[in-house]
Amino acid sequence: MGYRDYPTFKKTSIWNDNNALMMLIIMNVLVFILLHFIKTIYGLSHVPLDEFMKNTYAWFTLPADFTKFLQRPWALITSIFTQLNTFLMLSNLFWLWTFGYILQDLVGNRKIIPLYLYGGIAGGIVFILTYNLVPQLQPLKGTEVFFGSATSVVAIALAATVISPQYRLFPMINGGIPLWIITVVFFIIDFASMSRNPGFLFSHMASAAVGFFFGRALLNGNDWGAWMNTLYDRFTNLFNPEKKPRKKNPVKQEVFYNTKGQQPYKKTANLTQQKVDEILDKINQKGYDRLTEEEKDLLRRASEEDI
Repeated sequence: MGYRDYPTFKKTSIWNDNNALMMLIIMNVLVFILLHFIKTIYGLSHVPLDEFMKNTYAWFTLPADFTKFLQRPWALITSIFTQLNTFLMLSNLFWLWTFGYILQDLVGNRKIIPLYLYGGIAGGIVFILTYNLVPQLQPLKGTEVFFGSATSVVAIALAATVISPQYRLFPMINGGIPLWIITVVFFIIDFASMSRNPGFLFSHMASAAVGFFFGRALLNGNDWGAWMNTLYDRFTNLFNPEKKPRKKNPVKQEVFYNTKGQQPYKKTANLTQQKVDEILDKINQKGYDRLTEEEKDLLRRASEEDI
């Protein structure tokens, strides 16, 4: 789909259980199917559509009214997976796939879900604050609701662009299209569609800020989503008795002998899949620039030998 300026390595398979991007897409699709299934049941039972919106859909979306939000705080999470309109859902999933694929390619598989949640939650909070603090909008807070994955996609798009604005898509077309151009087009379309709804407009601006600072933090070697991944790993390991905690390597004894400034021999590490996986994990946590020369050499050898 595109290329970057450091060695490529094997990516997580599209259908792999650990592919975070596919997990997000599947979650959005499942919620969409569930809501339409329940809506169909209402229709077959000759129950008015208003009853479905009030008794089911309303419990998935985030209300602008702060009092209602206190009655359903889980909506801060469920709302960013909720969408009834087929066209909007397909549009959101297209952009999620586009920018999510690039972000995964740049920084690994374990950053996209934390960023998706950060962007969506920040957008939801700003949405509520907008309708409760802006006097002109307060009369509308009883009817407005926050929903859809678009807000989270904004954060992913900006984070990927901050990390690598010159990432090229479709390199066969005159050398490729820089990512920042695609992002500008996306933001023009997105903010133009939000211009009539100030609540969504401010929520998308907040999510964009989250994406920007998340991307800058990754470039500086700080992973804001590390705690979330650690918590997830600990939880899943509770149900996996075969998973043993990693032990720290013992301290190596220092050997004293006179080599006259020369190494007695040059150690060449064995190239194994386990070693490559450890290097990729380090890239996911700290970035490619934090690798040692030996690790970079192993990664180049893995790329050449297709390990």
